[in-house]
Amino acid sequence: MKPIKVAVIGAGHLGKIHARIYAECKKAELIGICDTDADRAKTHALQFGTSPFFDYRQLIGKVDAVSIATPTCTHYKIAKDFLKHKIHVMVEKPITTNTRHAEQLISIARKNRMILQVGHVERFNPAIKTLQRFCKTPQFIECHRLSPFPKRGTDINVILDLMIHDIDIILSLVKSPLKNSQAIGVHVLSAFEDIANARLTFKNGTVCNLTASRVSDEVMRKIRIFQKDSYTSLDYASQKITYYKKSRSGIIKKEIIVEKKEPLLEELYSFLQCIQQGKKPVVCGRDAKEALSIALSLTKKIRRSRNAK
Repeated sequence: MKPIKVAVIGAGHLGKIHARIYAECKKAELIGICDTDADRAKTHALQFGTSPFFDYRQLIGKVDAVSIATPTCTHYKIAKDFLKHKIHVMVEKPITTNTRHAEQLISIARKNRMILQVGHVERFNPAIKTLQRFCKTPQFIECHRLSPFPKRGTDINVILDLMIHDIDIILSLVKSPLKNSQAIGVHVLSAFEDIANARLTFKNGTVCNLTASRVSDEVMRKIRIFQKDSYTSLDYASQKITYYKKSRSGIIKKEIIVEKKEPLLEELYSFLQCIQQGKKPVVCGRDAKEALSIALSLTKKIRRSRNAK
C-alpha cells in the first residue's frame, strides 16, 4: 500500500511533533510543513526533510491528508477548505470555536466521505484504554489538570484549552446524557479564564468534579474514579494506574501495569489507519462537538455569574 501523502498546517509546538511523527512513519510521506511564519516553516521543513509552505491552499491537490495544528480560531476555515477538496483532516482540539461550525465540518466530511478526526489525544493514552476495563459503573469522577502558565494556547480559556480533555474522557466513560452542570472560574494572567472548576451531573446519577488551571506551580494530570467497593486513580503523565478494591480482609491496593506508548504517535497512526481502512475515527467530529458544546456551556455559565455580580 502506498504511503499517504500528508502535510502539517501550523509549525508551532504541536505541529512540530506531528511533523516528526509523520517523517518517521512508513505509512506516511510528509509532503510539507506550512506556517505563516516563513522562517519557522523553513526551519522545520529542513529538519524533517520536506518542503516549506506559507499558504495552506498551496497544498490542495498535493496531499491526501493534513494535520491542522493552528490557533483554534482558524480551524474551521482551514479544515473546511481541505474537506471540500476531499482531503482527510486531523484537527487539534477544540474542533472549532462554536458548535455551528463543528456541525458544518461534520456535514462536509460525511458528504465527501472524508475522515475527520479531532485531537483529543488522551483517548490514545494507553492508561485510559486499560482504565476502561475497570470503569463499568462510575458513581463519582474527579479530574485535576494543572500546569504553569503556557507560552501558547492563550487565545482560548482554560476550559477549551485543558478541561476539554477531561470532558471528552468523561463522556467516553459515563455514556449517559448530561443532566445539569455548574461552573466557576476567573482570568488571572490572560484575557480569558485561567482557572476553572466545574461539576457535571449525568442522568444515570454519575457526578463529576473537574478542575483545570494554567496558573499552577505544579503539573498534574489525574483522574480518580469511584465505584461501588472500588476506587481507581490514573496519572496521565506517568501512565500509572492504582486500583483499590474492598475485600473481606480490608482494602486491597494493586498497581496496574500499563504498556507505555506515546499518545500522539498512537493518535496519528490511528488517523492513517482510518484513511487506509475506511474506519470511523476513535474521536470523530461528533464526539468533539459534544465535548465542545459542554465546554462552551460551562464558559457561558461562568461569565453570566460574573456579569450578574
